[in-house]
Amino acid sequence: MTSLKPFLTGSFARFLLVGVFNTLVGLSISFVLFNLFDLNYWISTFGGNTIGAVVSYLLNRTFTFRSNTSVGSSWWKFGIVILVCYGFSYEVSWLLADVLGAYLTTVHTGWLHNGAILVGNGLYTIGNYLGHKYFTFRTHDPKRGRAS
Repeated sequence: MTSLKPFLTGSFARFLLVGVFNTLVGLSISFVLFNLFDLNYWISTFGGNTIGAVVSYLLNRTFTFRSNTSVGSSWWKFGIVILVCYGFSYEVSWLLADVLGAYLTTVHTGWLHNGAILVGNGLYTIGNYLGHKYFTFRTHDPKRGRAS
């Protein structure tokens, strides 16, 4: 039986903690832009995720992955992961909302797109963890003779 301790005390637990914080920041901004300022789905989610990404980079580099990679070699990788995850996650959730809208004709489109923001955020979080762990903040471990 596998122990849960590495997941509860390792980088994934720290990533989740940072994720809760920057998700609250990013989602709050996305919902404010979408619902209060009546901006469209893409502008709202991009704005919220951009602010969340800045918070995420700073906290993940120093706290989550405790990375010694330079800012110069990691910021652009961070940006690539963020953009790829953003495009994939929110496009999939947008399409899902449109498909559901065709079947749930009595549900207001705004509710479906609010749901799409939440689903997209979940997909975005998982993709970001994997991308940052194995690409952005990946370091070589000389003791193991491989990247960690």
